Formats: sequence, structure tokens, C-alpha cells
Amino acid sequence: MAACGLFRSLSSNFSTVLPLLVRTTSFSSVHLASKSYFRRTLASSSHLSAALKFTDKHEWIRVEDDGIGTVGISSYAQEALGDVVYCGLPEVGTQLAQQDEFGALESVKAASELYSPLTGEVIEVNTLLADNPGLVNKSCYKDGWLMKMTIANPAELDDLMDEASYERYIRSIED
Repeated sequence: MAACGLFRSLSSNFSTVLPLLVRTTSFSSVHLASKSYFRRTLASSSHLSAALKFTDKHEWIRVEDDGIGTVGISSYAQEALGDVVYCGLPEVGTQLAQQDEFGALESVKAASELYSPLTGEVIEVNTLLADNPGLVNKSCYKDGWLMKMTIANPAELDDLMDEASYERYIRSIED
């Protein structure tokens, strides 16, 4: 971020930025990598993220080979919520339309509704979250998933963002 500001200034007024450019400060690669703006990612492995699709409300869905979608919230959402203390999830058999509210997460900071990324039927909920809702924070893309659902209309996947698009979306709302 500081580099972006520096280059914006550089392009508009080189003479005022020149002293900043000639400063002799050395940074190690470890120091640079430790900065949060270099580490800001979705915190998912490439194996998991290849099939992830995201909503603008920060839910994700991963469609397995059998056509079942696993749904959770993004790393960005769980960070914004803080420590999750309660997960309200739907009953198995619940029919959902895309963008229907299906539950809520409560944290020490706030409560947030959950919205279905696709149309389908809930076939499983993550029962581990009843006793350990913090899994959503610890492992939002793996152990902290919320529900599994059938996918009634696969074309709806085209309305969702892939990982790169979601990262651009996050950057746009942070600015």
C-alpha cells in the first residue's frame, strides 16, 4: 500500500518524492513477507481453492465430483466477525433458493446472516460446529464448513466469483 502511494506521488511530482527514493534503508525478505499487505490472501491451499466460488456476501461453495456443494464463509468474513461463538444452521432437507438466508453466525463482535450461494437442498450440516463453533475461525475452508447441499441449477455457479475475482472484490471494498 505504501508502495502504491509512493508511485502515485512519484508520477505526479517527482521532485518531492526523490528524497524518499534515495533513502538507504535495507529490508530483508523476511521483513517484507511479514507485512500484512504482502500476506493478504484467502488463506486457502491451491488444492482447495481451485474449485471455490464466492458470493458478494462472503460465502463460498466447493462443488465435489459427485455434484454436492460444500458451503462455508471466507477467511475475510471470519476475520471480520472475530471469534465465532454460535452457528445457527438449517435443518437437513431444507430447500433453498440462491441468496436465501439459511442461518446465522454469532461472534463476540457481531452476528451475521448466512446466504445460500446456490439453489438446492441441504443434505448435511457440520455437527462439529455445535460444540466447537471456533472451527469456522480456525479452518474456514476445511474443517469449518457449514453445510452440504445438492445443486439444482449448476448454471448459477456462473454468477459466483472465482478466487481471483473475489480477491479483487475484497480489495475494492477495503479501499
